[in-house]
Amino acid sequence: MELVAVVLLAGCFAAYFVLGGADIGLGMALPYLGRDRAERRQAGGALWPASVVHEGWLLLAVAVLAACFPALVGEVSGGLWAVLVPLLAGWLVRNTGLCWRAAGGGPVCDALVVAGSCLLACGWGWTLASVVDEESVRPAPPVTGAPTAAGVALLFLAHGVSSAALRLTGAPLRRARLLTGQQAGAPSFALTSAVMAALPLLAGHRLPLWENVAHGSVQRLLLPLLICAVPLLLAAQARLRRRSGAPTHCEPCGERPKQP
Repeated sequence: MELVAVVLLAGCFAAYFVLGGADIGLGMALPYLGRDRAERRQAGGALWPASVVHEGWLLLAVAVLAACFPALVGEVSGGLWAVLVPLLAGWLVRNTGLCWRAAGGGPVCDALVVAGSCLLACGWGWTLASVVDEESVRPAPPVTGAPTAAGVALLFLAHGVSSAALRLTGAPLRRARLLTGQQAGAPSFALTSAVMAALPLLAGHRLPLWENVAHGSVQRLLLPLLICAVPLLLAAQARLRRRSGAPTHCEPCGERPKQP
């Protein structure tokens, strides 16, 4: 049961960094991909409701962590609160912008999405640096935390642009392909996905998971419930993929765009 809990935790975090990380990177690249209001509306439209489904993997990972490794949750949250607070702030700012934008908000929503995405990416980078550091329950010092946060944020950005080369059309698609190559959408996304999936796995390898696993009876009670959430998320992901794969009409001209 301990192995199942560790594999489930690692899989959920890897899925979030691949899927949710693409949304975060796309939000960071929003000013580059969308030069006017119509283009920003198209580029930002790829973030909703996809980000809601993708964040389900993060919520499931947190649930597995709390249910199967409760002692570790207290240790990490207590030691890394100075890093986790900005991360949560970025998440709240970004989701506020997305929700406000879905309700018909203006340019302020795009600014919230961009700022929240950048803060969230840097927050994840500093968190990973703190976990990898020798003192895993303390924030990484600026000399190592800041460069790691900047490097991870650039990875998020590259992953988002690679995702944009597969999800967007028109001028935003052309700008994304200027960075990924005219025919390199899928290969570049596969490469950045592999790197993004490896980030939480390499950092989590340093955590004392086996020493802090919950009692066997607790796992036997809660793990089946948590595992049942996986096919629900996969079904939601498949439905989202079918909807996003359907051709849509461009808002400015009403023409049917070509799928990348």
